[in-house]
Amino acid sequence: MRLAELIACLREIFADDKVDVDEVKRVMEAYKSNPAEWRRFAKFDENKYTRNLVDIGNGKYNLMIICWGPSMGSSIHDHTDSHCFVKVLSGRLLETKFEWPKAEGEGMEVKEKTVYTTDGVSYMSDSIGLHRMENDSHRDGAVSLHLYIPPYTTCNVFDERTGRKTECTVTFYSKYGQKVDYRGSKEGRLEGFADFPTTRCNDVIA
Repeated sequence: MRLAELIACLREIFADDKVDVDEVKRVMEAYKSNPAEWRRFAKFDENKYTRNLVDIGNGKYNLMIICWGPSMGSSIHDHTDSHCFVKVLSGRLLETKFEWPKAEGEGMEVKEKTVYTTDGVSYMSDSIGLHRMENDSHRDGAVSLHLYIPPYTTCNVFDERTGRKTECTVTFYSKYGQKVDYRGSKEGRLEGFADFPTTRCNDVIA
């Protein structure tokens, strides 16, 4: 299964509003990482991890590649009622799941920790709790493919020591393989982009 076929399958799945978590996970697992297909979207920054938009399909999801330098990680965060699928494309990621804070001022309670290596797929939603993703290698970078249904522009991050919640805006470092210029524009500017080429979804989820 190629990346273009994965995207075609996702577009077909989300032609309606139903989200079948098991079906989506099977499709994400069916794609085997091929750097030749995703390398043009994988843009690193030496100071932060980057969110790089690959496809919005029919407007019901965001598919993106996140690039993690050595020892980089996210804050503890929610997903504002979205479904979150993560597939490791290169390297490894440590996912730490947390319980929702019971009261502000109390430390966050860890539910579990799981390491995902290349082609591993995880699923997360607000009904499960909160999580943090991090590249726990001090030497190597990591690349992961993230699917969010529906897409969102803000989420809440949480202080592990106090449980304090802060709303933050999420942006893209690049879109469709081109770095975004946010100077004078909230949405960001691109010099031009080509949508992902359409293809057919093979029978990979039977």
